[in-house]
Amino acid sequence: MEPLFYVMAIMGCGDAAAMCEEARVEPARYENVAQCRSAMEASLIRNADLAYPTILANCQSNRERLARGRDQRAAG
Repeated sequence: MEPLFYVMAIMGCGDAAAMCEEARVEPARYENVAQCRSAMEASLIRNADLAYPTILANCQSNRERLARGRDQRAAG
């Protein structure tokens, strides 16, 4: 089993944070969710060029991302 780490997904959303989609994933890996969350403000500033009314960040574990990827492949 691979080690657990976190990545930060940058989400582009419509007005009022509705209909969000993943726009980017920050290249950094974090050892825990607290480190990831502490880097959110700087990441949002770096990604302010995205053409969405609202931009959010979300910390996700590599296991969560792997599970979502499997779900998407099964559905497609």
